[in-house]
Amino acid sequence: MLREMVEKRRTLFMEGADTWQEAVRLSCKPLESDGTVDETYADEIIKCVELHGPYIVLIPGFAMPHCQQGSAGTHGTGICFMKLENPVVFDTSDPEKYASVFFTIASIDPDLHLKNMRMLFRMLTDEDLVADLLKVCSDGDLLCLADKYRL
Repeated sequence: MLREMVEKRRTLFMEGADTWQEAVRLSCKPLESDGTVDETYADEIIKCVELHGPYIVLIPGFAMPHCQQGSAGTHGTGICFMKLENPVVFDTSDPEKYASVFFTIASIDPDLHLKNMRMLFRMLTDEDLVADLLKVCSDGDLLCLADKYRL
């Protein structure tokens, strides 16, 4: 999965973002670049987080921006990776609701979406991989992790 994101140019490395909303918009850019989503997809994610709270923060440091399958602005199924050097806070009253690693997902294919979700679950339940993902700074680092963890 990590290798595929690098090969498809679905990665982004940034210093930071001023707000979580800006981070969500940035995290969608690789999927916008290849036509998987358009710019309205980020707005849909932001609306959902504003309505339901920071459900996209899966574990401290890691967010999975996404909306319902086939939501507005979605034209394909895909996943991309973004790493911020400086994390963004989603909820100032909850110290665990911050993220610097983003796996942004869009879906119109339920089978491929389920495959992506399973792989993400596998990745985020591996404590060593989680620690390594927090340290990556480049596509080269992601490729090293892809080889190390067979991703």
